Amino acid sequence: MEKSPAPEKSSSFARNDCKEIEDVEASPDSPAVDTSPDALQGPASEENEAVEESNAEEPDLTLPQVWDEIDVFLGRNSDSPCDDDESKTDSDPVEIPRAVELLSKNVESMIDKYAMDAGKSKFGHDPEEDSCFFGSVSRLSKLADKIGDLKPSDENANVLCSSSLNRTSSVLQRAMSFLEEELRAILDEDSKTGSDDSDPKSAKARQSSSFNNYGHDSDRCILPDPEPASTEEEFPCFMSETISIMSKIADTMISAGYETECRVLWMIMRRKAFKSELSKGGLDVLSIDDVQRMQWDSLEREISTWIAAVKRCCTILLPGEGALSESVFLGQPEIGQVLFGDLARSVSIRLLDFAEAVVLTNRSAEKLFKFLDMYETLQDLIAAVDGAKRYSDDPRKEEVRAEMVVVKGRIGEAAVSIFCQLESSIKSDSGRVPVPSGAVHPLTRYTMNYLEYACEYKDTLEQVFQQHHERAIVETSDSEPMYNMDSPSAKTSPFSVQLMTVMDLLDANLEMKSKLYKDQSLRYIFLMNNGRYIVQKIKGSSKIHQLMGDTWCRRRSSDLRQYHKNYQRETWYRLLQFLNHEGLQVKGKVSKPVLKERFKCFNSMFDDIHKTQSTWVVNDEQLQSELRVSISAVVTPAYRSFLGRFNQFLDPGRQSEKYIKYQPEDIESLIDELFDGNPTSMGRRRT
Repeated sequence: MEKSPAPEKSSSFARNDCKEIEDVEASPDSPAVDTSPDALQGPASEENEAVEESNAEEPDLTLPQVWDEIDVFLGRNSDSPCDDDESKTDSDPVEIPRAVELLSKNVESMIDKYAMDAGKSKFGHDPEEDSCFFGSVSRLSKLADKIGDLKPSDENANVLCSSSLNRTSSVLQRAMSFLEEELRAILDEDSKTGSDDSDPKSAKARQSSSFNNYGHDSDRCILPDPEPASTEEEFPCFMSETISIMSKIADTMISAGYETECRVLWMIMRRKAFKSELSKGGLDVLSIDDVQRMQWDSLEREISTWIAAVKRCCTILLPGEGALSESVFLGQPEIGQVLFGDLARSVSIRLLDFAEAVVLTNRSAEKLFKFLDMYETLQDLIAAVDGAKRYSDDPRKEEVRAEMVVVKGRIGEAAVSIFCQLESSIKSDSGRVPVPSGAVHPLTRYTMNYLEYACEYKDTLEQVFQQHHERAIVETSDSEPMYNMDSPSAKTSPFSVQLMTVMDLLDANLEMKSKLYKDQSLRYIFLMNNGRYIVQKIKGSSKIHQLMGDTWCRRRSSDLRQYHKNYQRETWYRLLQFLNHEGLQVKGKVSKPVLKERFKCFNSMFDDIHKTQSTWVVNDEQLQSELRVSISAVVTPAYRSFLGRFNQFLDPGRQSEKYIKYQPEDIESLIDELFDGNPTSMGRRRT
């Protein structure tokens, strides 16, 4: 690049490109710069006009020459130019090179030029110019320190040093303000770019879509696969060139003594960016009162949003922020680590505050699963903190982790308390109205479905009960828990013991409710319906089955068989009494009146049974089929045998039709209509 021609009688100088600057700095054959007092410093005169005229007559210096002259000046011992050296006299001037003023003017000129740029980003358009600017500002900050350390020996030298220091400090402060505003603009511009909801291709729209999909497509808290984040989920959204510019700004500000300003600005803007990212997914700042006043449906949605936010922080936001801090503060890794630690702690506290507010809400059974989701989410967050290498040496890591553990423990205690309330729910269900038709009781459905879903969190529940089992024991009933004798692991599991206790209470409650039925047969249908429902639920869930064990299932199956036998005895064995051969013969002959009475009583009782029990309900198809088959196996052969043997003793025709109402096939068909829950008209015998 050719040097720009310098205007005549001007103290400004031409800017060479950065390649020329680097060549001058690196080459030992660079043209020597006259650093004699006459060349670097005009004569000390009280007449300002004379000084200005003298300086104006000196030839302009190129930027490489200015830098070289400044570097030579900076390399001198701080005390040598202006100390009380015996070889100097009091009249010797302080050697402040003319390049100091030229450098200040150069920095001001470049700031003015950047300010004229209509673009929002000042840097990045001309890398060579940017390199010159940062190099000049870096030397300017060193000059301020250098001149401030000088010890002039006379009044004139003191005035000169003070003037140079004031000038340098003023320009340096302006440069720092410019860099601070540019860093703010870069960080703010990225935040604004990512918040454009109207553009589906914008970073926020992409991230918000992914963010919402985590929390609202499923009830369970399922972490995403640990794959590298796609470009649609990158955070923060800075190009490598922008990161490089921010790194140069940070290095320059910190080197110039503006570390505090740089750190404060960084924290303000990154917190703002994080708040924006979390708000994209719908996570609002809610007070404890806000959470307390929420209806459960609304709070449940907030919890889902919170879970998604925590997971996104674990997998995308915090790792991305850590990488950004590491890249921008590459030259000051300790500062980058501290800033990342402060931000991570700030975000974590905000997330934990919501969790603590949720724990303080009224506890009810339906909240258990969201509480367990939150518990698992915090567990994953703690694991992410433990695995964060760039955060490993920060003492605040243990502080944040300890707070996470405390909140997780409170959620675990709440989950244990909620689960134990299931006992109270079963005990308090003392309704005196029997379920129509002997169907499965709502309490049975609710309890078993609740347990089935709860056991999807089996490992988590075992963990929280293990940690808080003493509280669980205090809050549970006084009844003796039933241990799972065929599962060694279950013996030592407080959750398994609690599960057994709940099942015992449910059995006792159902037994009590079965006594509300006046019809003993219906009582056993009720017990079979509920018992079968419980067994099928347990066998259908491997996790509940594992906790309850085979012994418990075998015992329950045995109870069901006994209920079945009792039902047969109360209903069909009484019917079979009318098909008994005993008592039909009088003096060695079949008594027609007795035979007619037997058929009449059988028909009447069978009609009553069919009319009543066709309205009863057995929802389990297998149990329904088993009952029908067993009834038919008992009744149909006995009736066929009785009919075949004694049909001949009735007069054919009208008398036979009057007393023989059903054929064996009719009996089978009518038995197949039982337990449908629908009354049916009685069929006539087949012809």
